[in-house]
Amino acid sequence: MRLRLDDEDRQIVFGQCLGAAMGGRGRIYLEGELGAGKTTLTRGILRALGHGGAVKSPTYTLVEPYELAGGRVYHFDLYRLGDPEELEFIGGRDLFADDALCIVEWPSRGEGWLPTADLRVALSLCASGREARLAAHTEHGRSVLEALAREAVLADMISDGERETP
Repeated sequence: MRLRLDDEDRQIVFGQCLGAAMGGRGRIYLEGELGAGKTTLTRGILRALGHGGAVKSPTYTLVEPYELAGGRVYHFDLYRLGDPEELEFIGGRDLFADDALCIVEWPSRGEGWLPTADLRVALSLCASGREARLAAHTEHGRSVLEALAREAVLADMISDGERETP
């Protein structure tokens, strides 16, 4: 699935729809260059789950936990990760529990250690703002894509020919 995100407001709306569709659990891996909007998208996801405060990228702490009414959310930023094994030292196995939602920026830095993503979102800059390409890697991820395709508020953001999921 491919979406056109012309401005920050649309990115937040997409994040809110994504957060709701995830149902408070699973693994979302966010890819994209610096400034592509990974943390902005995370803000939308967290808003959908009831977080109204600030959302900053946990670049130096590696993970920012959120205890919300809808469950636990862990926002990872692996940009400064020296070795994927560092995730073991911060208790990563416990954080990637099945009943939590894990959002991971820069997942390539944790390759070989991270569990399979339910959904990968590749964000890129384009002339009209940003583009998001979504790929499901599990049954949960496929059900999320199906739910997003039915979201009326996303209808004009989904690129032509990209509504159906493979």
